[in-house]
Amino acid sequence: MKRYCLTLDLKDDVKMIAEYEEYHKNISPEILKSIKDSGVESMQIYRIHTRMFMIMETIDDFSFEKKALMDTLNEKVQIWENLMWQYQQALPMAKEGEKWVLMKQIY
Repeated sequence: MKRYCLTLDLKDDVKMIAEYEEYHKNISPEILKSIKDSGVESMQIYRIHTRMFMIMETIDDFSFEKKALMDTLNEKVQIWENLMWQYQQALPMAKEGEKWVLMKQIY
């Protein structure tokens, strides 16, 4: 099993943050299935103010590229991602089109 940690910011708007959290209380079975099908065994997201932190535990041969391709081909995932992007904002150091940024483990 591999573990990845990623980060992303939300827009600094209390109402929008509350809506974002509400969406995550009842994620559709199709989205949950797409996460599992990509090789993610466990996913947790934490938040402090606008900064979010995601922990993903995956199968050994998990690939971000494969997951991205699967997500691109899944209409439900595209709808979900477009909806979530209304609440999210890229980190200043993110590459063009990059949302969640992979963090480097230092300890």
